[in-house]
Amino acid sequence: MGAGNSKPTSEHSQHVFAADAPVRFSNELVDSLQNSTQSDSTRSKNLELQIQARVKSELEKLQAREAAKFSQISEALSDEPAAPEERPLAEKIGDTLTSSTALADKQRKQNISHNSVSKEIVELKKKLEARKKLEQVDPAVEKAKEDVVTCLRTNDRRPLDCWKEVETFRREVGRLEREFVEKTVR
Repeated sequence: MGAGNSKPTSEHSQHVFAADAPVRFSNELVDSLQNSTQSDSTRSKNLELQIQARVKSELEKLQAREAAKFSQISEALSDEPAAPEERPLAEKIGDTLTSSTALADKQRKQNISHNSVSKEIVELKKKLEARKKLEQVDPAVEKAKEDVVTCLRTNDRRPLDCWKEVETFRREVGRLEREFVEKTVR
């Protein structure tokens, strides 16, 4: 138990294997192996990196090809008008009994395409932006909110470091709530 050293010696021991038959290598091969800076692990890492790069490039090609197909198909679908479908007899009878405005709305809904919907969305967004806001946000609350957002972005791995900014924001919102309550009670 105590016969051997507990610490390894600083000398590197060499293992020599004896072969049954003499083995001869050319001097060039021995020199290239001795002068090589690569080890098995670095060669395997380089090979793995090359494989990953190739897989990544193939995936990017596939994604580009599929995105092109998708955009081509979506363009074709949005450009072609909807094919008129044969409606059931009950629906035709119901149309004759309904008013002309309801019938016009129903026809408009059937003729909606991707382009017309996107145009309507843009128009609605413009209308919403044109509306005036009823109340302007208090500048102190806005500043406190921006401070919280900035702190959370800079400390994205440690959000608990932003407790001061959050507390300031809560105080400002509480002040606004108290002011609102006082205005409504009076």
